[in-house]
Amino acid sequence: MESPASTCSVCSREFTPKFRYQVREEDGRFVHFCSQMCQARGVRAEAACACSVCAKAFVFEYAFQCATHDGAPVYFCSTGCRERGVSAVRARSAAPGTGPRRIAVFNHKGGTGKTTTAVNLAAALAEKGKRVLLVDADGQGNVGVSLGIRGERSLYHVLVNGASVAECAVPVREGLDVLTSNELLAAAELYLAGRPNRDRVMRERLGTRADAYDIVVMDCAPALSLMNQNALVYADSVIVPVSCDYLSLVGVKQVLRTLKNVREMLKHDVAILGVVPTFYDVRNKIARESVEALMAHFGAHCLTPIRVNTKLREAPSVKKTIFEYAPDSHGAQDYLALVERVLAPPGGEIPLGVPAAARATPTHPELRAAL
Repeated sequence: MESPASTCSVCSREFTPKFRYQVREEDGRFVHFCSQMCQARGVRAEAACACSVCAKAFVFEYAFQCATHDGAPVYFCSTGCRERGVSAVRARSAAPGTGPRRIAVFNHKGGTGKTTTAVNLAAALAEKGKRVLLVDADGQGNVGVSLGIRGERSLYHVLVNGASVAECAVPVREGLDVLTSNELLAAAELYLAGRPNRDRVMRERLGTRADAYDIVVMDCAPALSLMNQNALVYADSVIVPVSCDYLSLVGVKQVLRTLKNVREMLKHDVAILGVVPTFYDVRNKIARESVEALMAHFGAHCLTPIRVNTKLREAPSVKKTIFEYAPDSHGAQDYLALVERVLAPPGGEIPLGVPAAARATPTHPELRAAL
């Protein structure tokens, strides 16, 4: 699937954008450049360039001298100023208290309740008075299906066309907006693959455009994809839903390795907010031992278990959250308890290795070995 063609704003030639400099937003409209030569011609036709770092006036000559940040063009007179500018932007992004909290709901394994957790977590946060943006980062589009919505514009348009969150997000409940996705997200992956800093496009595109929200919740696909890398680099913390079975516990190891790679290789310090045991049935020995193993490994970062609940399975079929469909059910109670834990003061990061407590806890040997 190929990205839709764009028309160069300078020479009117049709082309497929592959690089960051080729799409720029100016005063609510998009400007496209098919080549560095057309970009230079377009910029020279504007007012004289001033370096965004040192304020020095200069003649635009090279592609590196122009970039886009939060939808606006920024200019650099030299490679030194560009490096200082990029470093300053990254420092502001990493500063505590900057913008909304950004929570990715992530697990490589499918069938662990990621979408159910993302939808009801976001809804419960909105119930608590927070302004929440729920981002569907999975091309299957199950968030929109669960809530009975289909946005005219989607996450694809934000990532590829540079559209703003305000014009793409769909308000679905009081305090809750949704940025939907569909099969076009596969084309967005191809677009990301051809860009420099391809794992940071989501962070750059959303940027301060999500500052109207208190919390951003992202529903990630069950895969280690470029889209998920973007979501993890944009996130400041991760919630990992883990169904109460042996194979899901084995999958947690891969999640920990992925987050470690994000920290070490992509240089983004994403923290584990916690793991959420899902499909918990207290009558089953394997479920009880799974929660014991998670608690032994993660301690206080093992969040409130979500009990097996028929109402949770039925709610998407009537396009409602659990709080609208069955507010007195175990599912609603468990997700409200989960939100209390999420909103509680942080308890510090967890180690990405295996704590000694996990090795000493007398749980089932195979479950203990899984972690």
